[in-house]
Amino acid sequence: MVKTMSILTATRAEYGLLKPVIQALREVETLDVKVVVTGAHLSPEFGLTYRDIEHDGIEIDEKIEMLISADTPAAISKSMGLAMISFADYFARIQPDLLLVLGDRYETLAVSLVAMNQRIPIAHLYGGETTEGAVDESVRHAITKISYLHLTSTEAYRKRVIQLGEHPDRVHTVGALGIENVLQEPLLTKEELEKSLDFSLEKPYALVTFHPVTLEQYQAEAQIEELLAACASFPDMTFLFTKANADAEGRVINRKIDAYCVQHEHAVAFTSLGLTRYLSAMKGCQMVIGNSSSGLIEAPSFGVPTINIGDRQKGRMQAESVINCEPKEHAIRDAIRQAQSPAFQEQAKKAVNPYGDGKTSDKIRTILQQVFDGEMDLKKTFYDLEVKG
Repeated sequence: MVKTMSILTATRAEYGLLKPVIQALREVETLDVKVVVTGAHLSPEFGLTYRDIEHDGIEIDEKIEMLISADTPAAISKSMGLAMISFADYFARIQPDLLLVLGDRYETLAVSLVAMNQRIPIAHLYGGETTEGAVDESVRHAITKISYLHLTSTEAYRKRVIQLGEHPDRVHTVGALGIENVLQEPLLTKEELEKSLDFSLEKPYALVTFHPVTLEQYQAEAQIEELLAACASFPDMTFLFTKANADAEGRVINRKIDAYCVQHEHAVAFTSLGLTRYLSAMKGCQMVIGNSSSGLIEAPSFGVPTINIGDRQKGRMQAESVINCEPKEHAIRDAIRQAQSPAFQEQAKKAVNPYGDGKTSDKIRTILQQVFDGEMDLKKTFYDLEVKG
């Protein structure tokens, strides 16, 4: 019997991770995979990145608008409301047997709440992780509690999901999809990348992505100014920026980056590079700078140093190729110098990535097939652990 499965994607980064899973699941004859697109994918301001999905030959079942063109907390709450209204109609119409979601964004929580109300089992990728500087922390744990099946990136995170009361039989360690992309995605040569970007990468360059730290309200402007001031201290380096996502205060970061690139020839910014160009740029860069999870998850597999700024990723597992620093100009400058040093470059090349072996999509496909072959009981029993002290 064919089962219907919805897969949600709302951002460029999320789709980049989900791509191999979507492709693997579409090969299963007993699954009708429906990719539903929302959020920043449909916004001209964020690059209309749904076109990347279509370019990859993946059929989009439906595009659902929900993003209000503002980045205040109130606007985000209103966007969540629009998502709930629209997805209520969508799920009522297609009635999927399971919804697969990834991560910890507000769009994902809103859609997951709708699925919960409509008795649709949820499979959640990447619960149990911690990012203490972002509201994503609370969103991630909330999605965990309304999900039926849990697919974690490491064994430590699997244990944390169980600690949240989820039964061990429904919690599986599958590794990080980012590692699979690093190992499997056909990458561009340096010359091909330069031609695609229409920008010279002859000098050593840094790949820079900086997002708002959502639990540090009204700090985004000051923090991006500190980062840009540090970049200005290295005129012999090139800085390749990818812009912030649709979080609160993301737009102020993007305006500052655009202004900096106009004034400095050694910098260029892109709304979205897409998966292939982004990983190709990461492979050839001297270092990754910012506060994106990709600096912690994908970059170590390339042997590339990462400068992780501030608290947005605080608590997440890290390789020895990561340098943590405060969001201050002098700290970022010192971190760049450390990352440039031959000793640290060598350390980064030898670093062991803690996020798996790159066979994640096959593991997810196997687990989901087993789940569909069995019985799903949404009446979850809280799995208690002994508490000492």
